[in-house]
Amino acid sequence: MAFTEGSATLIAERTGSGSDVFLLVHGLGMGRSVFGELARRLEGTVVAVDLPGFGAAPEPDLPLTMPQHADLIAAHLVAADLPAVTVIGHSMGSQVAAELAVRHPDRVRAVVLAAPTVDAGARRVARQALRFLQDTASVDPRVVIRGVREYLRAGPHIVRKIRATVAHRPEDVYPRISVPTLVVRGSRDPVSPPAWTRAVADAIPQGEYAEIPGCGHETMIRDAGPAADRIREFLGGI
Repeated sequence: MAFTEGSATLIAERTGSGSDVFLLVHGLGMGRSVFGELARRLEGTVVAVDLPGFGAAPEPDLPLTMPQHADLIAAHLVAADLPAVTVIGHSMGSQVAAELAVRHPDRVRAVVLAAPTVDAGARRVARQALRFLQDTASVDPRVVIRGVREYLRAGPHIVRKIRATVAHRPEDVYPRISVPTLVVRGSRDPVSPPAWTRAVADAIPQGEYAEIPGCGHETMIRDAGPAADRIREFLGGI
């Protein structure tokens, strides 16, 4: 279903059933389609979104900031009459998830930040692009093809969207997250290096760190099984 507020429209796809609700927020240049396997492995109601200008969602007048994405998602959750969610954000989506937890704490039960960006020590477009290229070199070609397709669908404003992502300072948001949070990193992820990812978990009052062996930045996309198992374990302890 499409949800519009102002000039921004997101697409939300709901699957599964149950009182536990998972909200899946994709990364830069991606869309809800990358979460197909993860959605099938989660036990409960799953809501996967295409953020404005990504996937099947139409382009807004201007690319949204991370707080604006979070506010739009919160408005959708209210309109859909959904209970507090476990929000799972991948890459750029982790920035949106963090903002959602801080700006709308009544809408969030727990947070999973997978491959969190942007490393505060490498907040430059060129540096981030190089790291993404390094990650791509070791990724399953099927994932690369899917990613290229989604980037093309992201439209002519992709550079503006990249700048909005890099300009955001998630490290200022993390200490204000008040709910249990799992920070997940693939062991071979050059985009979210270990020092940065551990610092993210340490900055969050109820933060917990986990590393998925053998995965790069595409954690939860190439093989969702290990991440789904770790998320299940995390939620069982809160």
